[in-house]
Amino acid sequence: MICHKLHARLIHKCNKTFNRVATAPKNEKWQSVVGLEVHAQLKTESKLFSGSENTFGGLVNNCVSLFDAAIPGTLPVLNRRCVELGILTASALSCKINETSSFDRKHYFYADLPSGYQITQQRAPLANDGVINFQVYTPGYHKKPYNKSSKIKQIQLEQDSGKSLHDAELKRSLVDLNRAGAPLIEIVFEPDLEDGEEAAALVKELVLIVQRLGACSGKMEEGALRVDANVSMRRPGDPLNTRTEIKNIGSVRGVAAAVRHEIDRQRAILEGGGRIVNETRAWDAAQRATVAMRDKEVVQDYRYMPEPNLPPLRLNLKTKEDSKDVISVPLVLERMPELPEDSRRHLIEEFKLRPEMAIQLVNEPYLLKYFKDIVTEKLEAAKIANILINDFLTVLNKRKINAETCEISAQQLKELLNLVFKKQINLDVFKKVLEELLERPRAKPLDVIKDKGWLLIVDEDIISKMCLDILKNNPDLVSQYKGGKTKVFKALLGVMAKASGNKLDMSIAAKIMEELLKK
Repeated sequence: MICHKLHARLIHKCNKTFNRVATAPKNEKWQSVVGLEVHAQLKTESKLFSGSENTFGGLVNNCVSLFDAAIPGTLPVLNRRCVELGILTASALSCKINETSSFDRKHYFYADLPSGYQITQQRAPLANDGVINFQVYTPGYHKKPYNKSSKIKQIQLEQDSGKSLHDAELKRSLVDLNRAGAPLIEIVFEPDLEDGEEAAALVKELVLIVQRLGACSGKMEEGALRVDANVSMRRPGDPLNTRTEIKNIGSVRGVAAAVRHEIDRQRAILEGGGRIVNETRAWDAAQRATVAMRDKEVVQDYRYMPEPNLPPLRLNLKTKEDSKDVISVPLVLERMPELPEDSRRHLIEEFKLRPEMAIQLVNEPYLLKYFKDIVTEKLEAAKIANILINDFLTVLNKRKINAETCEISAQQLKELLNLVFKKQINLDVFKKVLEELLERPRAKPLDVIKDKGWLLIVDEDIISKMCLDILKNNPDLVSQYKGGKTKVFKALLGVMAKASGNKLDMSIAAKIMEELLKK
């Protein structure tokens, strides 16, 4: 009798669950889940396990040692500098650095991996359990910046593979082993992001961090930092669903676009009654779509085994006693610079900048350097930041010039800004002078302004005469203003600015114009 009752209860419970799922509205909200894996190439002179030069853009197959080419009998020797940069990065990301870590062989067979395996740290990595804090702010997507964090599962050292070059016309593939054995740190994040904008913001923050540390150039266009994104969809409150992996995304914008597209693709499949296949996909930037590459490998496919030619990596976590065989972590951490999060806080607290301004300045390291070199009076800090972000960058972007390669000096910018604040020039003239300085980097700003006759007219008698001429030549606007349509005042000022070639101090002009209209 008891068994029958229990059986009846179980059937009733199952039916209730089935009915709840079957009758769930099709338009019930889907939740996207994103997790990242990032490979950052370490900025060292030599490779992870060999003495070959670690460089970008060298002659094909010119930076390859016998070990990189997997010649039998060659053995790996761990690069100490790579370990130090890995420690710095792990600490900057609040990770627990492990006193002992070890190396593994990860087997897979590609032409650009001569040994048939990659040396990595899958089972006992350099560091675990970290977190990255960052701010998400994409104008057009977000009205205001908001704070976000992502947990880090582990950070491991590993070697890079070579590069396959495909010739479509000759229908053959060639291999460049210059990159084989280059030092990488792989940072594995937990799946706790929600969309492409958050993923892109995380990557941007990570780029800024590794650049500050000197650990990686962060130049995604050179492959120095590559992103794999894992994307899945689920109903709110449900466990994680089947995911797809988007491999080797090569830009911050590409991360946002690839994740956004994959979320839309999976949502469309699920809402159409289909199912997601566990696969590896690539991001086609030209088509702005993810494309299928292959079925997703699982851990068993790689046949991990301990690396027999490398002893465990042991670190001294407590004291500053350093030796040839054991690295002192406290000594390494003495070289820790100010991190981007601290820079933003400093800008907001000391210079009273809005969070959006602080984010934009820190996101452009060379723009931030200009700001620090120029600012003397804290009262002018917000104005300087605003002009740098909105006017200076506008000119550089128009000319397709990066702030990093701009030849205009901080001193020239400071002189120009002083002229703006003294109302000797306006922002239109400021931008014109910048254009001239890009052509003549050694010219003095004031000389350029005088040569071009761009100094503002501040003489009130001259401005009064010009105001009278404008009022005389625009009787319709004057009558409308006197009839109560005060909005036409801006039109009158616009006519005056155009007539003077934007060379008037418009604050003086507005005051005189208003007084004349009241008569």
